[in-house]
Amino acid sequence: MPEPRNLCVLIAEIIGGDRLAARLGEAETARAMERCLNRVDLAVGGSGGEIIARDRSAVIATFEKADAGVISACEMLERVLKLPPVSGTPIRIRIGLHYGPVINGRGDGVEGARQILLTCAAGQALASSIAVNELTPSARHFVSANIYREPAQENLAWPVFLVGERPGQTSVAPAPSATPHVLSAPSSPLTKSRIPGSNDAPEALLAPRLRIRHQKDVMFVEENRPVVLIGRELGNDVVIIDPRASRQHARIERRHEGFILVDQSTNGCYVSIDGAEERCIKGEEVTLTGAGGVGCGFSSKEFEDDVVFFDLV
Repeated sequence: MPEPRNLCVLIAEIIGGDRLAARLGEAETARAMERCLNRVDLAVGGSGGEIIARDRSAVIATFEKADAGVISACEMLERVLKLPPVSGTPIRIRIGLHYGPVINGRGDGVEGARQILLTCAAGQALASSIAVNELTPSARHFVSANIYREPAQENLAWPVFLVGERPGQTSVAPAPSATPHVLSAPSSPLTKSRIPGSNDAPEALLAPRLRIRHQKDVMFVEENRPVVLIGRELGNDVVIIDPRASRQHARIERRHEGFILVDQSTNGCYVSIDGAEERCIKGEEVTLTGAGGVGCGFSSKEFEDDVVFFDLV
């Protein structure tokens, strides 16, 4: 029998399906929700997660590291927020994150994430203090500095923190919590409960932006968009046509220490910064400073249309 493993568990659930079904019917609603879940799937895959359960309105995923789970949650919130309203009705998700033992898709890690999910409002992601304690300093800036205190969370066994509310600022690590009390699992990760409540996000730190240029597209890695995905698969922020690129080739993250290119490809990223000698990274990270170019599986000096150019602005 396999031993339980400590993993970061993320549960994402679509809110608003009932309203859509009443207006559009089941078939059109199912298509709209599937489009939303496809973006959730992409965020999970882009951060190296594994989907362990999925139905028409929810996804349960696990990650080896809490950093990856938090980054994935930020990406989900952003991607779903960009979806256009369906017949005037916006689609939103809520996300719960926890860290704990998982075995065969069950365990304290899954049940903890489920409990947190049930207290989230639409468009909100919350992580337990246990998960936040597992974050590295470079990932803590994706989590609020202070404990999130609302009536809906009073009965949880651990303090919780908002995810994705204060990109660019390092949070204070929470104190270790006691061993969580695990409630019995409901028959499905879905719930119609909605606990309203939010607080005003504190003022964010001012910081430079990294401008990304690819063909005719221009975008910025900044406070409101802390992660940009690059790859051959449709749905990435920057879609590379060259066959040498992987489907989910790399990502650029806005961290407390700067803008970081993270390679997750087969053929590597070729990075040239401010005219310095080009270097190839595979499964590594590099800080992007000044200006330069990135080739996804090919040299950035090839002057191809698929070179990704960047500069600090």
